[in-house]
Amino acid sequence: MVIVYTTCKNTEEAVKIGKRLLDEKIASCVNIWPIQSMHYWEGALENHVEAAMFIKTVEHHLAEIEALIEKNHSYEIPYIGAIEVLRFNRAYREWMTTVIKQ
Repeated sequence: MVIVYTTCKNTEEAVKIGKRLLDEKIASCVNIWPIQSMHYWEGALENHVEAAMFIKTVEHHLAEIEALIEKNHSYEIPYIGAIEVLRFNRAYREWMTTVIKQ
């Protein structure tokens, strides 16, 4: 299992992207929550609320997920990172195989 982490400008954008990932069966679950974000952009400090996303998937779907996020994201340069999960429960793993394309 891999968890993809990204942020969106708001919850509506995150839900739109999350639904597409689930409809295309390249993610088993998407978690979305508000998060305070700070960074410099073009020399100015940005400080605002975004929507963070955890996207649960398998490694062979990472390129598809990255392409879908980049195509549907409002940011010029969205962050898309993958975190390998070394262990998780068997029941979830078995369920995951029923909702994600292999």
